[in-house]
Amino acid sequence: MKIAIIGYGYWGPNLVRNFANTPDCEVAYVLDQSAQQLQRVQKAYPNVKTTSNYDEILADNSVDAVAIATPVSAHYPLAKQALEHGKNVLIEKPMTSSVEEAESLIALAKTNGKVLMVDHTYLYTPAVQQMKTLIDDGTLGSLQYIDSTRINLGLFQKDVNVLWDLAPHDISICNYLMEEKPLAVQAVGVSHTENNLENIAYLTLHYPNNKIAHFNCSWVSPVKIRQMLIGGDKKMIVFNDLETTEKLKIYDKGYTVLPESDRDKILVDYRTGDIRIPKLPQKEALGGMAQDFVNAILKGTTPISDFNSGLEVVAILEAASESILNKGKEVLIEPKYVA
Repeated sequence: MKIAIIGYGYWGPNLVRNFANTPDCEVAYVLDQSAQQLQRVQKAYPNVKTTSNYDEILADNSVDAVAIATPVSAHYPLAKQALEHGKNVLIEKPMTSSVEEAESLIALAKTNGKVLMVDHTYLYTPAVQQMKTLIDDGTLGSLQYIDSTRINLGLFQKDVNVLWDLAPHDISICNYLMEEKPLAVQAVGVSHTENNLENIAYLTLHYPNNKIAHFNCSWVSPVKIRQMLIGGDKKMIVFNDLETTEKLKIYDKGYTVLPESDRDKILVDYRTGDIRIPKLPQKEALGGMAQDFVNAILKGTTPISDFNSGLEVVAILEAASESILNKGKEVLIEPKYVA
């Protein structure tokens, strides 16, 4: 299959490299509005066509798919045009800037029989795959909470706030691990710039059975932290994405609520056991994502990061924006799923 990469800025070069290395896939075009960026493509990939004209790609019937790596505001119109011209579509996170736009693209993809997928890259990392296995096989017991911190100094975005920029990573992981949809969303945030886009924000998701997830996102931290805590009633996990060789640590720690007859001044009995550090394969997650997209087109498989994954993340972000506008008011959320 032949694919065109739309946008060669921050993420586009990674997409080109990985799709170029994916079996049964050829990067046919790279589109960008910058002549300097297109010169970079020509130097690195002399066999790839470069253009600043999207219509040229849409009119080329040999192009099977497009991968859109542009600002969020451009995702919907670019994806809509591609689907209308019979192309399969991969979109960077977040999928769109509203639920309405996401649902419109999904309906169009289904009508035209095309693959629509979102690049939630973290779902393809060995660390997240390992966490999924530990939850599914019961090692952690019953999942109780997820607590995520994704902070650093920059990069300030021009069109979306810090939640729309950073939180899609962790929301997609959370949805993938929980396998339940949140009932309600609460969020607060502040802006320290003239464009009123929040650069610090805190998001809380409330799930059935007292499960909870919390996300701390910031563009103005003096240190870079990429950490997630996953708590089960049997074991707990610390996922530190900045670690090179010890990304996951599994703690045999927990507590047992004591029956009333055994209570004196303490309510729970604590347990502290060993720490296990699993060996994870060294492979690039983006390569797995690219292969998943290619397989979905050529073999008809369902991607891990399908359009429902994208829709769910946008629905949560949209509810979070409403909550921020209402000073942290709880916003009920309806589960989003398209069969």
